[in-house]
Amino acid sequence: MSGQLFAAMRHAPTDWNARGLLQGLTDTPLSAEGIALARCWRVPAPATSWPRVSSPLVRARHTAELIGPTAPVAIDSRLREMSFGAWEGRTLADLRRDGGEAFFANELRGLDFTPPGGESPRHAMVRVASWLDDHVRADAPVLVVAHKAVLRTLLALATGWDMTDKPPVRFQRAAIHLFRALPGGGVSLERANIPMETDRAAA
Repeated sequence: MSGQLFAAMRHAPTDWNARGLLQGLTDTPLSAEGIALARCWRVPAPATSWPRVSSPLVRARHTAELIGPTAPVAIDSRLREMSFGAWEGRTLADLRRDGGEAFFANELRGLDFTPPGGESPRHAMVRVASWLDDHVRADAPVLVVAHKAVLRTLLALATGWDMTDKPPVRFQRAAIHLFRALPGGGVSLERANIPMETDRAAA
């Protein structure tokens, strides 16, 4: 099959994750728990020795640096989290309560759901598709360490999911997901939820 393989995973947890706060481009660090988890995670096959490409945000970069075994880490801003604009630092529950029918109508827009001062999933898809188009011509597969919205964007590109209902695949956090980048910014999902291996002695 044409195209180039890559694996993708979400960063380890932050304190904002634990509190249910939207992070977006707010550059939150890993929590103590997140650091301990990342240190004991070991990348499973087939991505064990693949070089890594990370979002520029510190929670993703730090995860890419901590997980074993050690591998080179490059940065690509196209893999950053979706911007939630004025909603960053708030919970979805609070936004739904305060926003009422207007917020509910915005959620129903799916790929065009747009926070004030932020970006929609459709906008994020454009930059992720640009990265995919470049990766098709790469010499080797990589492990992408990024964010929930990036994984959702990859799933939408791979399956045609419009984000107006439940995702066709539920990605687990402590896992990698195997994709194939296709010419023109396309992608196929090869295998989801390959569990991270653990080394408790490294924690």
